[in-house]
Amino acid sequence: MRTAHWKEERVPFRGLPCPAFRGKEHSISTLGETGIKAVMWLFWILLVLLLLALLRKLLSGSSSPNPFSVDSRRPPAPLVTDKAVRKKVLKQVFSAARVPEKLDAVVIGSGFGGLAVAVLLSKAGKRVLVLEQHGKAGGCCHTFNKKGFEFDVGIHYIGQLGEQSLIRFLVDQLTEGQLQWAKMPSVFDAVILGEPGNSKTYRLYSGKKEYTEGLKKQFPDEAAAIEKYMELTMKVARGVTHMNILKMMPLPLARFLSRSGLLAWFSPFYRMASRSVTDVINELTTNEQLRAVLSYIFPTYGVLPANASFSLHSILVHHFLEGGWYPRGGPSEIAFHTIPLIEKAGGAVLTKATVQSILVNAEGKACGVSVQKGQDLVNVHAPIVISDAGIFNTYERLLPVEIRNSPGIQDQLRMVDHGLGGFLVFLGLNGTKEELGLEATNYFIYPHHNLDEVMNRFLAASREEAAENIPVLFVTTPSGKDPTWEERYPGKSTMCILAFAQYKWFEEWKDEKVQKRGADYESLKNAIVDSILKTVVKLYPCIEGKIECVSSGSPLSNQHYIAAPEGEIYGADHSISRMQAETTAALRPQTSVPNLYLTGQDISTCGFMGALHGAVLCASVVLQRNLLWDALRLRKTNLANNCKKKD
Repeated sequence: MRTAHWKEERVPFRGLPCPAFRGKEHSISTLGETGIKAVMWLFWILLVLLLLALLRKLLSGSSSPNPFSVDSRRPPAPLVTDKAVRKKVLKQVFSAARVPEKLDAVVIGSGFGGLAVAVLLSKAGKRVLVLEQHGKAGGCCHTFNKKGFEFDVGIHYIGQLGEQSLIRFLVDQLTEGQLQWAKMPSVFDAVILGEPGNSKTYRLYSGKKEYTEGLKKQFPDEAAAIEKYMELTMKVARGVTHMNILKMMPLPLARFLSRSGLLAWFSPFYRMASRSVTDVINELTTNEQLRAVLSYIFPTYGVLPANASFSLHSILVHHFLEGGWYPRGGPSEIAFHTIPLIEKAGGAVLTKATVQSILVNAEGKACGVSVQKGQDLVNVHAPIVISDAGIFNTYERLLPVEIRNSPGIQDQLRMVDHGLGGFLVFLGLNGTKEELGLEATNYFIYPHHNLDEVMNRFLAASREEAAENIPVLFVTTPSGKDPTWEERYPGKSTMCILAFAQYKWFEEWKDEKVQKRGADYESLKNAIVDSILKTVVKLYPCIEGKIECVSSGSPLSNQHYIAAPEGEIYGADHSISRMQAETTAALRPQTSVPNLYLTGQDISTCGFMGALHGAVLCASVVLQRNLLWDALRLRKTNLANNCKKKD
């Protein structure tokens, strides 16, 4: 994998490397400073001209209908709690008779990446079928019920959802304004270094100023380091736009910009993409506790700080800088308010629809999917096939053998690895949040300040050793974040704890049926749960004796319920190599198979926002129009109209 490290001599111009002379026999110094500047400016002018020509093409009109032609928001309707009504939306079981006629597209997977791209195409007048292998639509946005408690599995908090944000505007358009959000408290995250109750807790505050000043008050001797960290983080995070542009421009041009070094020259995002979080932060401060606090958020992208790109880290820090939001009514509201828009255009979202293969015609073009229905296979034909099943499932399991072994597919697969697996514990508690002392704040618990050392030791351990001491925990209370919870489940509370786990610890049971994997599997899970609860009870001592329900999920649970090949939390690993320009350019909606496209976090970044960006990119390619630009124009028009109304 090519990186942004170069060994050539550095030139005076801005102190940046001059990769244009890589491999030349003569030395740079013989050209003189003036000559070097002239050559660099020539490259810069060429780059600007190319980008202007490209953007003109990307931003020009398209014959496809514009999903953002009108503001589709309407006043939110009352929360629907009737289980029968919700079931009709979220649990429509697949049958051949329920497949709409004359489909324009079929989407594999109903995670937010799949639902969002289906809504965008539906708003452009397309008839779309979404197929979900699980019994309930939503992917990581779904919830499940057990013993009278409702648990969410993947949406714990989302950033950048302020009323004026572009992300909020996009989500509102995709749900017609029906999905409502609850703002988390000012202290949205807290970091514990050591044993809860006998350690220091550091708090992260909503708002750039509050976030920065809060860190300074907790580390009064590190003000300069904190200022430098925040300045660098914001500068790098703003460059995420360059990643989206790179994915939308022609791949040969993207490769040229990457390999020539020009992209890294003008983009702080790609200049820092090859730097690890650990290296950058260690250069800023020698304070070990501050190093840990500045690195704390790595569980939200699933990569150890020493292996994570500082550019990705900056995106996540910036994403939560204004705090966190939680969906009112729970994460299943996301699917509940997107599916009707797909149906309104003549499409459908069907569950228990396991796609066995992608159909490819004699010309090598994707033309539909084959779905398992009992002992039979049902072929569903459509001119466009979009996969939200992830790059590994799509390429290694669903494509015909001769195509999956083709150079184009194998080249992309070599660029990515499987991400870390997760272990989840769900607690149903008897008592309100006030009675149990629960907070809406998320807690990140680490045994000590060296986060890389802690995680490396844990991941290298045997499963028996690991089960006795789970070192990194993310603790969150969904019931404490949702204002509708007390109305829906009076006198009850819930808690979710996320830990990392190696897939290989559980792999021997992968072929056993879910909930029938035997005593040894259950014993291993119970040992991990017991270890986790010992720590959690120290954080929230009032829950002891109040636990009515305990449910847990290993990487095999992720494999079963959300079809994660190795129980990954965030799909393909978000390592340093994945964030390099050439890799991010290659991981795009288009595939080497005509009419087959990818959506979701594997072609963008992790989580809800990554899935949303992946969907917008995918729909833009399918519709051949820049939907981000369309959304920005509609938002600008709305803001202008609102200003006129106020005047």
